[in-house]
Amino acid sequence: MRPPEVAVAVAAAVAVAALLVPAAASVPLLPAALALQRAVPHKGVALEELRRRDWARHRSSRRGLLGGVAGVVDFPVEGSANPFMVGLYFTRVKLGNPAKEFFVQIDTGSDILWVTCSPCTGCPTSSGLNIQLESFSPDTSSTSSRITCSDDRCTAALHTGEAVCQTSDSPSSPCGYTFTYGDGSGTSGYYVSDTMYFDTVMGNEQTANSSASIVFGCSNSQSGDLTKADRAVDGIFGFGQHQLSVVSQLNSLGVSPRVFSHCLKGSDNGGGILVLGEIVEPGLVYTPLVPSQPHYNLNLESIAVNGQKLPIDSSLFTTSNTQGTIVDSGTTLAYLADGAYDPFVTSIAAAVSPSVRSLVSKGNQCFLTSSSVDSSFPTVTLYFMGGVAMTVKPENYLLQQASVDNNVLWCIGWQRNQGQEITILGDLVLKDKIFVYDLANMRMGWADYDCSMSVNVTTSSGKNQYVNTGQYDVNGSTRRASYKSLIPAGIAAMVVHMLVFGGGVSRR
Repeated sequence: MRPPEVAVAVAAAVAVAALLVPAAASVPLLPAALALQRAVPHKGVALEELRRRDWARHRSSRRGLLGGVAGVVDFPVEGSANPFMVGLYFTRVKLGNPAKEFFVQIDTGSDILWVTCSPCTGCPTSSGLNIQLESFSPDTSSTSSRITCSDDRCTAALHTGEAVCQTSDSPSSPCGYTFTYGDGSGTSGYYVSDTMYFDTVMGNEQTANSSASIVFGCSNSQSGDLTKADRAVDGIFGFGQHQLSVVSQLNSLGVSPRVFSHCLKGSDNGGGILVLGEIVEPGLVYTPLVPSQPHYNLNLESIAVNGQKLPIDSSLFTTSNTQGTIVDSGTTLAYLADGAYDPFVTSIAAAVSPSVRSLVSKGNQCFLTSSSVDSSFPTVTLYFMGGVAMTVKPENYLLQQASVDNNVLWCIGWQRNQGQEITILGDLVLKDKIFVYDLANMRMGWADYDCSMSVNVTTSSGKNQYVNTGQYDVNGSTRRASYKSLIPAGIAAMVVHMLVFGGGVSRR
């Protein structure tokens, strides 16, 4: 998913301004407090724009989802969800010899790691993230080799639709690829094999510099939003479960387990933890993954609001080709099966504190309150196979749209999956939780957690060994991103004016 444009974020603030007409004219506009990173702007951004981007993602042609070891591979997490600042998650990888460092967007919704190569058509040369963009050149790396159409790895990728070789190509022709995303952006290039350098956390809690030869994409053409410089990075890091994903490649080499975990910080500063390994913390609960699915499908059985189960037929959540429940860290919001949406919204609205004012804006259920969100709104519980529960706090189903004085405008961030009985749990739900994707045992686990803290991660399968990882600088890299607000002060002043003098919403 591509990050939202600044103009969209400003338009969203203007749109929700009308809901706050009763606020005193002298009250200054407070900035909406956003969380997460990874293209997950959930405050101050129009719901219509978030829905459009999520819908584009779900329509894309190639969108899978993830899925005796020496150590735990630990990746730094940078970026911010704030659309005025960043609006995406990214990490750093080192490739080639001599090694070059690349900023790549973290994407659990695709399989391939690819970076910009030289030459490249349509590739940005500068970034609004204040990072220096790099390009990879196979010819200048002493350990690089091109993957040909006769290579077994190319043959395997052809079967999954992740490689392109024409019937007229000779066996020595390069193994190519073309990825098109639903928002119209795309990239094409060819596969290379080269050395990837990463940090491995060992059982003695020491971090070792490690490396492995992997296959990744060399992009020589980009289109659509990928060409835009405002939030440009060097490539995309896919965490899927197909053979050419880095997760699968490192596991086949005995470098890391067939498990990965993340913990996405819900604070304004963002960040988090991303490891190829199994986080082990008290309170983790597990439910089976539905087998033979391209996504992370879970068996959702019921939904409760303040302990009262909603009147929804459980068959609505049964996994099939046209319905089911998917966990997708690449989706910004959450989407409820069409038949489950109305009972959910109705129950939330009925359970809010009497001091909360209910309003509807452009079909979205919103609320205005001066009280804390936890004391004003009910808790939601999702029940999965085996009686496993996932607690969803108000900030995991609400979006803060704006705040003036002591009044905060919240809107329900879970959207109706119009005409479809598929439920998608995106980053709005996943934040401030540990999630473990245990592909070896076909299960998924979670627990509420402060993702600014360190975690314990298993170093080997079947052994009671742990390491402490997360929340530290990796090798003192000098290529850290720095962020600045992308919204001029004049525009912010205009939004304040519209908050005071705007109008035109329905109330109930």
